[in-house]
Amino acid sequence: MNIHLSLTPLISLVAGILILLMPKLLNLIVAIYLILIGLVGLFGAGALHLH
Repeated sequence: MNIHLSLTPLISLVAGILILLMPKLLNLIVAIYLILIGLVGLFGAGALHLH
Protein backbone atom coordinates (compact mmCIF):
# COMPACT_ATOMS: atom_id res chain seq x y z
CA MET A 1 0.00 0.00 0.00
CA ASN A 2 1.45 3.33 -1.07
CA ILE A 3 0.47 6.60 0.57
CA HIS A 4 1.37 9.76 -1.33
CA LEU A 5 1.22 12.82 0.89
CA SER A 6 1.63 16.15 -0.84
CA LEU A 7 3.16 18.82 1.34
CA THR A 8 1.57 22.01 -0.01
CA PRO A 9 -2.10 21.06 0.58
CA LEU A 10 -1.17 19.96 4.09
CA ILE A 11 0.48 23.34 4.80
CA SER A 12 -2.58 25.11 3.35
CA LEU A 13 -4.92 23.11 5.57
CA VAL A 14 -2.94 23.89 8.71
CA ALA A 15 -2.73 27.60 7.79
CA GLY A 16 -6.50 27.74 7.18
CA ILE A 17 -7.28 26.11 10.51
CA LEU A 18 -4.92 28.49 12.32
CA ILE A 19 -6.57 31.50 10.66
CA LEU A 20 -9.99 30.26 11.80
CA LEU A 21 -8.78 29.71 15.35
CA MET A 22 -6.65 32.85 15.68
CA PRO A 23 -7.78 35.54 13.21
CA LYS A 24 -5.68 38.21 14.93
CA LEU A 25 -2.55 36.38 13.77
CA LEU A 26 -3.59 36.49 10.10
CA ASN A 27 -0.54 38.47 8.92
CA LEU A 28 1.90 36.17 10.69
CA ILE A 29 0.18 33.00 9.48
CA VAL A 30 0.08 34.23 5.87
CA ALA A 31 3.74 35.25 6.01
CA ILE A 32 4.81 31.86 7.36
CA TYR A 33 2.62 30.10 4.78
CA LEU A 34 4.18 32.04 1.91
CA ILE A 35 7.71 31.34 3.16
CA LEU A 36 6.99 27.62 3.51
CA ILE A 37 5.40 27.37 0.06
CA GLY A 38 8.36 29.27 -1.41
CA LEU A 39 10.83 26.91 0.22
CA VAL A 40 8.89 23.88 -0.99
CA GLY A 41 8.95 25.30 -4.52
CA LEU A 42 12.66 26.12 -4.42
CA PHE A 43 13.84 22.81 -3.05
CA GLY A 44 11.38 20.64 -4.96
CA ALA A 45 9.99 18.91 -1.88
CA GLY A 46 6.43 19.15 -3.22
CA ALA A 47 5.57 15.55 -2.46
CA LEU A 48 6.60 13.24 0.32
CA HIS A 49 6.31 9.58 -0.60
CA LEU A 50 5.55 7.39 2.37
CA HIS A 51 5.62 3.66 1.73
